[in-house]
Amino acid sequence: MVRALILGGTSDAHLLADALAQAGCDAIYSYGGRTRAPPDQPVPTRVGGFGGVSGLADYLRERNITHVVDATHPFAVEISRNAVAACAVAKTPLIALERAPWSKTSGDQWIEVADISSAVAALPDARARVFLAIGRQHIGAFSAKPQHAYTLRFVDAPDGELPLREADVVVARGPFELTGELALMRERHIEWIVARNSGGEGGRAKIDAARELGLPVVMIKRPELPDRLQVESVAEVMHWLGHRACLGA
Repeated sequence: MVRALILGGTSDAHLLADALAQAGCDAIYSYGGRTRAPPDQPVPTRVGGFGGVSGLADYLRERNITHVVDATHPFAVEISRNAVAACAVAKTPLIALERAPWSKTSGDQWIEVADISSAVAALPDARARVFLAIGRQHIGAFSAKPQHAYTLRFVDAPDGELPLREADVVVARGPFELTGELALMRERHIEWIVARNSGGEGGRAKIDAARELGLPVVMIKRPELPDRLQVESVAEVMHWLGHRACLGA
């Protein structure tokens, strides 16, 4: 009998949870805890960290987890690395459900960089209106260029003062559509965009809008992760788990 642990927080993870619930699979959905009001899931959920590699390995054993699906954000480096190590310790099969990255197409004005510090350096010295589409964790690095007017978009309203001198926060949860992204960028007179190459359809609209408006995009490449079995669709994960195994047949 399968008992799957979903390391979630993405739209793909929700789709997987829904598929598992419909198939009658025993599953637990784990949130990292950064979102204050995470969406409900059709399977039991837990919120918070595991306590590193050893804590996650202990959890897998204690809860009799038979399979782990890493469906976290492509930039959630720590939990993904911990999952590889913990599953090796606990001898638990692991698969990653990871959307394909976006590819540069005709009309895109991408400046591809390796990390956040390189993204800061890629912004111009002259004042500009910048849309930081990178979440809240790394915005402090952009205080090195305080001359810019930043637009930020968060799922939750910020708790306290932001580390940027001039910043305007939009509170919204994706997926976002092209018409809305075009309106946001025009209303705020955005001149530059900083984004992580997350892939998928839910965040792609801002990239399409940048192309349509002729805006430069500082695109942060995905971090390198340890080798692991990896697929791009819920159907492939379900095939890996096996419906009959899920149902205990």
